[in-house]
Amino acid sequence: MSRILKVTLKKSLIGRPEKHRKTIKSLGLRKLNSTVVLEDNPAVRGMVRKVSHLLDVEEKDHET
Repeated sequence: MSRILKVTLKKSLIGRPEKHRKTIKSLGLRKLNSTVVLEDNPAVRGMVRKVSHLLDVEEKDHET
């Protein structure tokens, strides 16, 4: 079983540093309350950790 992350943007990007904005965009999030499902890997974990104060993250098991 692999793991997946369900990531939701919960806070606005207004007034945030450019690095945070680019990280959110690279995660595939666009608008407030938008949600994406991503494969759990070290690269995604690092991006999520960088902007964790703006996100809501759920971990789930994914059966392949």
